Amino acid sequence: MSTFEHPAIAKVAAALAEAGLPSAADGIRVLPAEVRTAAQAAEALGVPVGAIANSLVFRATFDDGDGPLLALTSGAHRADVATLAELSGASAVGKADPAFVKQHTGQVIGGVAPVGHPAKLTTLVDTALRQYDVVWAAAGHAKAVFPTTYAELLALTGGRAGALAGARENAHP
Repeated sequence: MSTFEHPAIAKVAAALAEAGLPSAADGIRVLPAEVRTAAQAAEALGVPVGAIANSLVFRATFDDGDGPLLALTSGAHRADVATLAELSGASAVGKADPAFVKQHTGQVIGGVAPVGHPAKLTTLVDTALRQYDVVWAAAGHAKAVFPTTYAELLALTGGRAGALAGARENAHP
């Protein structure tokens, strides 16, 4: 598969270019095997696991009903759903099933990118990512990643920064 043959990867590349980041779009890498976890991505790229931006989609209950919440978390820890609810203004945050993720992102779990979705998502960006000069995020497919920065993730997504890790009993991988 070449980089832009897959429609989800092409959408991510277009979103990056449209955002004024053609170098990020040009930096999309298609890896030899799927990397559905931060640990797998870090190993394939030879980077610390904390430099992987996990894109986790949750089902959140907002004042106007249920919707998606995208949490871009450092691969070095787990997202705390209570913290996600507090930072996003949701009354509840829970696990999203694969159909919900695909419906709202156009992408499958394991390859969800921060951009390239059918509509803008409420997004939180983990402040733990700012310690890395380069952060790697999924590019719409479980084999595709792209290099970016913490500041670019905030700008690209219009996300809110926050410390997203919390107590182990409330955490989601």
